[in-house]
Amino acid sequence: MFVDETKVKLQAGDGGRGCVSFRREKYEAFGGPNGGDGGKGGDVILEGSSNENNLTRYRFQPHWNGGRGEHGRGSDQSGAQGKNCVLTVPPGTIVVDLETGQIVAEILEHGETKVLLEGGNGGWGNKKFKSSVNRAPRRANPGEPGGSGEFKLILKSIADIGLVGYPNAGKSTLTSLITNARPKVAAYPFTTLHPQIGVIEYPERYKTLEIADIPGLIDGASENRGLGHRFLRHIERCFLLTLIIDMSGIDVREPWADYDQLIQELGAYDPELLKKPKLLVANKMDEESAVENLKIFEKTRDVAIQPVSCLTEEGLAELKELIWEKVTQAKAKEKEAESSKSGNR
Repeated sequence: MFVDETKVKLQAGDGGRGCVSFRREKYEAFGGPNGGDGGKGGDVILEGSSNENNLTRYRFQPHWNGGRGEHGRGSDQSGAQGKNCVLTVPPGTIVVDLETGQIVAEILEHGETKVLLEGGNGGWGNKKFKSSVNRAPRRANPGEPGGSGEFKLILKSIADIGLVGYPNAGKSTLTSLITNARPKVAAYPFTTLHPQIGVIEYPERYKTLEIADIPGLIDGASENRGLGHRFLRHIERCFLLTLIIDMSGIDVREPWADYDQLIQELGAYDPELLKKPKLLVANKMDEESAVENLKIFEKTRDVAIQPVSCLTEEGLAELKELIWEKVTQAKAKEKEAESSKSGNR
């Protein structure tokens, strides 16, 4: 089961209460106050983990609590801090406060942590209230309550490449050929029901790239039609958009019309997506009609094109190299923009 959006109810631990106590020892009739402070409540902490790839556990267990701080004790003993509640989430997870609708946290890297809710402070014991005019205070503070709230966890996959296309264009087949992922492949549409993340290996460079295979889009996807609209968020952080088109036109579809419609749907969902570098994968070039259609396409559309055949595996090696080149360029450009922005500050 793949879950990329769910609601949770979180509660940080309450602080322990302070203690009212007096030293009582032989020959020390007036030993003075020695009540310890209460312990701090446990925080609710988000932690990024590359071992997680979705939010399934939080769908079935939506309530999470931090531990309560221990109460103070006599003999100047402070209570222990409550146990932190650590929620491990996949990198790319954002947290939205349901009350305000604001994004309150974002985890982008493995090992990155963020305190979402702080535990309550422990109450002071009576020792803290001792003064020259109050030598025997009989007062202690209760612990403060921990923070609480209801939140929505939303996963936006962090992949280098986003792969989109119409059903039966060959996305899953292509993903299985160039990556280590093994998505379901069949001769009917919508075999992919949730995003698949595959790793493209470049052994000679000792490098890898991640590609997100998004379920097939249909016309009106930006208006919440079909499956693909739910998962378009997973390509928002990609460096390269790879659009795969059935260039053969066997299903009585014109390849250029499919391309235009895909661009329209992506732009309607988020205009920023159209600013990303794009690569068109012209699939099913083993069909006779695909050769003529490709010629027409190249004359009428200005976009980088890589012809391939997932059946014969022709053009796949060239596609991997072109993907590496474009992603490397996009990363360098983004890094340069960030450096320029930092310099202006």
